[in-house]
Amino acid sequence: MTDAGLHLPIHDDGRTGRDAAEILRNAVPDAIYAHVPFCRHKCHYCDFYSLVDQRDRVGRFADRFEREVAAAAELVDPSRLRTAFVGGGTPTMLPPDDLRRVLAAIRGPAGDRLEEFTVEANPETVTEAIADALVAGGADRTSIGCQSFDPRHLATLERHHDPASVPRAVARLRAAGIRRLNLDLIFGIPGSTLDDWRRDLDLALALEPDHLSCYGLVFEPGTPLAEKQRLGRIDAIDDEIEAAMYDLTRETLAAAGFEHYEISNWARPGEACRHNVVYWTAGEWLALGPAAAGNLGGVRYRNLPRLDDWMAAEDGLSRVVDVDRPDADTTRGEVLMLGLRLRHGLPRATIEPLLADDPRRRAIVEGHLAAGRLEWRGEHLRITDDAVMLADGVLSDLV
Repeated sequence: MTDAGLHLPIHDDGRTGRDAAEILRNAVPDAIYAHVPFCRHKCHYCDFYSLVDQRDRVGRFADRFEREVAAAAELVDPSRLRTAFVGGGTPTMLPPDDLRRVLAAIRGPAGDRLEEFTVEANPETVTEAIADALVAGGADRTSIGCQSFDPRHLATLERHHDPASVPRAVARLRAAGIRRLNLDLIFGIPGSTLDDWRRDLDLALALEPDHLSCYGLVFEPGTPLAEKQRLGRIDAIDDEIEAAMYDLTRETLAAAGFEHYEISNWARPGEACRHNVVYWTAGEWLALGPAAAGNLGGVRYRNLPRLDDWMAAEDGLSRVVDVDRPDADTTRGEVLMLGLRLRHGLPRATIEPLLADDPRRRAIVEGHLAAGRLEWRGEHLRITDDAVMLADGVLSDLV
């Protein structure tokens, strides 16, 4: 998972076509996730749906997006909406007028209820006009894809931006009125050292963001980076070095006044990403745009993943290619898995009902408690500080 969104498994139950209306009708989402698929370049580590150099279709995308929002707004009860997140792709690849239209369309059904409205940005796309369009469209938070300040490591990721564009983007966003800023960073890039990572953290902190997302590099199946690894053209960094980078992150950001509130996320007090907390606390969200995934009323779904197919819908609603209705056992596992990503963990009042009729998971929890990977801190079950780097194993056991 990134600040851009959440990957949960979806198993198609064969229900496609107009099921979007069935899923949306009378739903009460906590949040909106909107997907803008356009990118200047496909980074080699990215497994999100995106298209390169589709400028001839951008205007039609914005037209179609407005129709989708209008159609969804007729079916969804927006009374509980708290956050919106626009990811991609690169939303700030849209021309300023189209970006403003897309954001205004999202803001429409939400009204003044939104506590947070985040848009992802590539630093080189943040012109003064784009920054002004973000504010005009209602966004109050931006997540900048920084990844690294070292040109060598950006080249390894096939990430095409000049590190100097990051401080320029930050300055333009602040001048336009965007106060809340997140920087995405990646550690464990092949060829990087602990000193390289220390420098990245120091340069990021010098920009005074209120939030940092620091992810260990993952060789996602199907990406060019994973193919390079398969062919022996690139190797993952040594596990001990990656663990040292993670420990350095925790120490450095704690000293700088950041709270470690989720496995890969740090924030100044009160500045946690409220949208992603919706995911981690098993909230519900409406999906807008091609390939966007949503979760409403116990139904997980994904919009059509091809831009032309998504734009062809005549009634405004996207057709749904995947529909999944997780059973009670799957839901219990995911509540545990997502909630334990948060560093304060899950309250006993949530844990006990989940495990009451689940002896298998209760035994797993007790085993991890005995091994020192989980602990009770007050009335919350959490992953111990020493076991955070092993969190994937603990969480997969519970799923």
